[in-house]
Amino acid sequence: MFEYIGAIHMHSVFSDGSGEVPQIAKFADEVGLDYIILTDHNTLRALDEGYENWYGNTLCLVGSEINDKENKNHYLAFGINKTYSTRTSAKEYVRKIKEDGGIGFLAHPHEKRQHMKEHPPYPWIEWDTEDFNGIEIWNHMSEWMENLTEDNKYQAFLHPLRTITAPQKETLKLWDELNLKRKVVGIGGVDAHAHKYNLLGFLEVEIFPYKVLFKSIRTHILLKNELIRDNSEESIRNTKKTIYNALADGKCFFANDYHADSKGFRFFAEADDKIYQMGDYINRTDKIKLRVLLPVKEAEIKLIRNGEEIADTVDTCADFIIERNGVYRVEVYIHKKAWIYSNHIRIGV
Repeated sequence: MFEYIGAIHMHSVFSDGSGEVPQIAKFADEVGLDYIILTDHNTLRALDEGYENWYGNTLCLVGSEINDKENKNHYLAFGINKTYSTRTSAKEYVRKIKEDGGIGFLAHPHEKRQHMKEHPPYPWIEWDTEDFNGIEIWNHMSEWMENLTEDNKYQAFLHPLRTITAPQKETLKLWDELNLKRKVVGIGGVDAHAHKYNLLGFLEVEIFPYKVLFKSIRTHILLKNELIRDNSEESIRNTKKTIYNALADGKCFFANDYHADSKGFRFFAEADDKIYQMGDYINRTDKIKLRVLLPVKEAEIKLIRNGEEIADTVDTCADFIIERNGVYRVEVYIHKKAWIYSNHIRIGV
């Protein structure tokens, strides 16, 4: 498997971000990202103006973050060629995106904050749909704002990477419950804007630069074939399809790479001399070995079945013999901090 590391969910000058698209892609290239997915609000202007290209070793793909007329139900839509009216209901635009061949992920679904009037919560409230592919389980800016208090605000502004702890338990719980019914893929997002504020009337400060957030929550995808860095129209189209298929299939994991580089993490199953990856289904429940490999000397590995922790070990790798059906995923903690979250492997369900 070839591993590619990217940042998902960010905004440019085409909506409420401060960066030009080539500039954002350059920052991603400088920190070693293989891909980024731009998601300006309710627009595909970056796609229409031809910004979907390789910039050095980083591929910039263009999606959109769509919302309804109440500015709720934010949806990260990828692989679409048109946007949808905010007058359209969430259930409707989720369905239309699927019908148009796109994929989508519910963004920051459980925001609740009430202490920031200028930045109200934007939760997902339209649960009467099954047409979405997955959920943004971990969102850097959403968590940062949800946890912001008068007591920690100075520390939070000075150290925006250190103050991110873990995905919301409510989101993880729902993710596991939904996977008992069907595959629902989890991804991580940075939600970068690089807002600029004028202090004291003459000093402009950039809050959370793109380059800083690109070092935090990343989504790693695993592919069978190596990507070709070619800016021809056909190559970009094929590469985009490959990346979006991997995300839709759950061949990915997300991690806070600020704590440690998670490149090389693997979670897979062995059965009948075959290898099954994250996102795969195994139609049996006996003599299955789940394997975890870590790129560090030691970390805490937790095996989750149907939302419940069933095993915990501290090592550089782990093997688990499975004889019960269920949906299995892994959480990894390093220095007692949340680090890596795998997608599920489905066994017998």
